[in-house]
Order: sequence, then C-alpha cells, then structure tokens
Amino acid sequence: MQQMALSPFNPHLDLKDVIVYDSTLRDGEQTPGMSFSPEQKLEIAEKLDSIGVHQIEAGFCAVSETEFQTVKEICHMGLKADILSLSRITRGDIDFCVDAGVDVVLLFIATSDIHLRYKFKKPREFILEKVQEGLDYCHERGVVASLSAEDCTRTDMDFLMQVYRKAEECKAARIGVTDTVGCASPEAIEAIVTEAVKTVSTPLSLHLHNDYGLAMANAIAGVKAGAKAVTTTVNGIGERAGNLPLEQFAATMKFVYGCDLGIDCSRLTEVCDLVAEYSRLPRPRNQPLVGPNVFAHESGIHVAAILECPLTYESISPEMVGNKRHILMGKHTGITYVRKRVEELKLKVTEEQLNQILAEVKSLGEKKGRVSDNEFRQIVNIVLDR
Repeated sequence: MQQMALSPFNPHLDLKDVIVYDSTLRDGEQTPGMSFSPEQKLEIAEKLDSIGVHQIEAGFCAVSETEFQTVKEICHMGLKADILSLSRITRGDIDFCVDAGVDVVLLFIATSDIHLRYKFKKPREFILEKVQEGLDYCHERGVVASLSAEDCTRTDMDFLMQVYRKAEECKAARIGVTDTVGCASPEAIEAIVTEAVKTVSTPLSLHLHNDYGLAMANAIAGVKAGAKAVTTTVNGIGERAGNLPLEQFAATMKFVYGCDLGIDCSRLTEVCDLVAEYSRLPRPRNQPLVGPNVFAHESGIHVAAILECPLTYESISPEMVGNKRHILMGKHTGITYVRKRVEELKLKVTEEQLNQILAEVKSLGEKKGRVSDNEFRQIVNIVLDR
C-alpha cells in the first residue's frame, strides 16, 4: 500500500487520548428537513462503533417517544462505544436519559448574555443555580453527566469561567466549549480552552459549528490547547452549515498530525456513503478525502506523474480513507495516458495516429467534459479506420 508522505513541517501531536464523540444521530439529524428512521439510526450507530468511534450521541431522548425508544435500543445493542444523550437541565429530560440506559447525560445550558436576555430573561445567577441543580440530580439518579456551556464563544470570559468552576465543583465528568453559531476563530477557541485548562482540571470537550468554514481549524486549535474530546458528525451534517466532519477530523489527526485516534480511516468513505444515503443529502464530488473527485486526475501533467508515482499528486493513497483513484479522459488529457490506454487495448498505432486520437479526445472533452471508455474506444477505431 502506498504510504503517506507527510510534510516536514507537520508536527506530531501526542494526543492519543482525545475522545471522538459523534453526534450524527442527534445534531446531525437536526439538519433542517432530516429525520432518520429508528432502523437507520441503529445501523449508523453500529457502523460508527465498528470503525472505532469512542462515544456515540444517540439522540435527544426528550424529543419524542420514538426517539426515547431508539436511544434505549442503541443502549442495549452491546456496542463498545459509550452511548450519550443530550439533555436540558430539567428533571424530566434527565429521567428520560437515565431510563433509556445511557452511559453519559450531556447537560447543556446557554451562558451568553444574548441568551440570558432573550431566551431565559434571567440574571447570570440563574445559570449557576441550574448547573448545580442539573448535576446534583444526575448524581442522585446515579448517572455520569457532562456540562456544556451553549454559546460560550459569545459569553463573557469571566462569567464562563465561573460556570466552569461551578460545573467542576458539582463533579461534572466533562465540561464543554461550544461554538453554537460557528462564529469563533481558531485564536478564540485556543484562548478559551487555554483559560479553561488553567481554571479547571476537569477534561474539556469541543462542540464546533461550521458557519464560517472554521470547524476543522478550530478543532485542531482546541485539541492543541488541551481539549480532550471533540464532537463530530459524518459528512459534517447538522444545523445551518453543519458540524465538524468526522472523516476530516479523524484523517487529519492521523495523516497530517501523526496522531492515530483509533478510528479505522480505511472505512471512512463507506460510513460517509451510508449517512449520505440515509440523510438524502448528496455529497459534493470534491468533498475532502471521501469525495469521488479527490483522487481523480485528468490533467496530462498530473496523470503522467501519477502513473510513475501516485505520491506526486496524492499525499496518501485513496485506500487509506476507503476511496478509489480515478484517471479520467477529457479536455486536459495528455499523450502519456492516451498511449497507455492504447497499449492496454493491445493495438499498434503510429505517433501520428496517437496524436490524432489525443486531438479527438480533447475535442470531445471540450464539448461534454468527460470522455467515457466507450467513447475512447470509438475514437480509436475511427482513427485507425481512416
């Protein structure tokens, strides 16, 4: 198998203890207009578990009876991954999670002044009281709980640290940094995580949205600053512009930063295809790593080099993320690939005929974009019959 060729400037991160908790079945499903069937949720959960995802956020138990029953069934599938469920800080929500049998209850509450003023219409003290109330009740019910500060990237830093200290005092298992509207820069995420690491010893998690296309950069900044868990979704699905894509985070950590998180990257395309089918969201052909165009080559200069050594224009082999290499014919095709294809057909042609075939390929490519195998054979036959 072709080995990766890392840049000499890529640092090695010793972050093997970073936990990936995937929220495809919860935040991913909150994509407008999307709804997975219970059967689809079970299949996706099994697939995530089989590739080594550490924790699976199976849903939001309080949403409906069907949601509750589906989360409960996932909890009883015998998966290796921990099963998590989101919960508001209400006894009813927490009871649903505990009764479903989840390993961890993901408590959340907004902390920004915007939410305090327009959603809660309460003072800051209300948040601190709710944090204690929620965590105390989780412990009373005998379940592990984390606490995420919703919209924390627009929260006053001093108050945010107050919330984190309160969560630690109340024995939260994990404390969340949540960029709810995806508006933070990598520098902002680094600053928040750095300050939080100095303030509390409880492990920190990252929940990042992709409204500015910064979720991936923010995730790297966050784990480098000390975050120990990261939320992902397959294909980056989710509200608005979506979330941090599982496939990009796992592969980037492994192949760019040299940090293997224990996720089987060779099956990422398989998982992405499944979620794309069930979500009914067509994936762009140029989707990083798993899109069909990512290991497709047409340009004559590129193809000639690829035929000699794929590493010339690929940093890793497609098989390392479960993808495939495609060499296409079209407007940009060069003589080297035309010669190779003619040789594969076991035909003898002159240099003049070879150049004529190339000219016809380019001409057809200009008209329709891609030249298929059948069209290439037709071109060859026409040139040889002249």
